Formats: sequence, C-alpha cells, structure tokens
Amino acid sequence: MTDVWMLRTGILIAGLLLIAAIYFFGRPRKAGQGRRVEGGRGDEGRRVEPTLGEQLERGLAGDAAQGEAVQAEMELADAAPGSDLGRRTSEEFDKIVTLYIAARAGQVLRGPDIVVAAEKTGLTYGHMNVFHRLVDGRPERGPIFSVANIMKPGSFDMATIQALETPAIAFFLTLPAPVPALDAWEMMLPTAERMTELLDGVLLDEQRNAIGRQRIQYLRDELRAYDRQHEAPPLTRPPRW
Repeated sequence: MTDVWMLRTGILIAGLLLIAAIYFFGRPRKAGQGRRVEGGRGDEGRRVEPTLGEQLERGLAGDAAQGEAVQAEMELADAAPGSDLGRRTSEEFDKIVTLYIAARAGQVLRGPDIVVAAEKTGLTYGHMNVFHRLVDGRPERGPIFSVANIMKPGSFDMATIQALETPAIAFFLTLPAPVPALDAWEMMLPTAERMTELLDGVLLDEQRNAIGRQRIQYLRDELRAYDRQHEAPPLTRPPRW
C-alpha cells in the first residue's frame, strides 16, 4: 500500500464526509426545528477544502480523488468570473485544515454581517467569490487561508449578498501555503475567533464540535510537525580537497 494510494483514499473519504456536511447544513429545516446547538455533535467533516457546489461532488467521487478535486476547483474558478486575488499558485496540495463558524440555535448568519466581519478582520474578497487572507504586500503568492459559504455553491455573490442567509461559513487552510503551516494557523485561528465574536456565532473544529484549548494545541503540534517534515534540506557543501 503506497503513500500516494493512502493519500488519495483519505481525501476520497474526507470528500464524502464534506458532502454529507454540506447536505446537513443545506437541507431544508422541518417546522419547529432549530438550528445547530452550540457544542452539539453532527455529521463529521474532515479537512477538505469546501470548494464548492456540484463540481466538488463530481470531483471527489472519482478514483483519482486528489486530482479531480483540484480540477473541480479550477472548473468553479472558470465558471465564476472575478478577481484573481486569492488564486493558488499551484494545484498541488497534501493537507487541509478546516474551521467552521456556525449560527447559534434558531439563528442564521446574514450576508451583510459576514461582509462587514470579513472586512474588519482583514480578509479580501476575490478568487471564486470567497474571502481570502493574503500575504501582506505579496498577494500574488496566493491565499494563506480562505473563507467560504457552507451552502451551495459555496460562494458569496455580492449581487444577492443582502438576502444571503446561511447556517455556517467555513475557514480552510490548504497546505502547502505561502507561509509555514504553523504561521498560517496562527493567522487563521484569531481571525476565526474574531469573526465568531462579530457574528455572534459558535466556533467549531473540523468535526463540528466546539473547539477547545486541547484541540487547538493538538492542531498546533500537528502543523509544527508538518513544517518539520517539509523543511528544505540543508545545502550540501562540496568536499574540501
């Protein structure tokens, strides 16, 4: 069993779980049924970039899950004209870290409030019609992390933003990023925490549980290990004769 096969299998499983999460958040509610309860448990969603709509469902269902997921993202980008700000410089990725901001029970997150919160936390509206945190002074390096709508097709259409209501938004950090993984996490977490305050929502981890200190520390350790594994090898000095 090769590492590549294991990676593709993992991404396939994660993709199917994300589709279930989109279905859970996006399906119509029955009369009298409330929104999610803070700290409640639901369908599991793994670390998969929530890109976006039917292209994602097709892309993650194939045998070559990783390549097709990227192709789905590119198809969406082609279908959604707009800024190139936040476009990744490479189609290659091997890890995705996700956080959610969910509305409190009986409430929704509203489009105008999301836009204001994104602006206040330094996010830029751009590629795929979602929000991105870019490298200061170097936007061409691509997104450090991005924020999408959990509802299909996942984007924020500014033409209809006044009417937009959603049960949750998703933060996703796709690695490798233009900065070290741990640095990217240390930018994403405070942004998500601040937006949670501004939106009066609930911050959840990738399994949609209320995120706590223990989980945060675990993710920090995991990303620190990722950075160590992906450090550039030291330069080999020529032997002295």
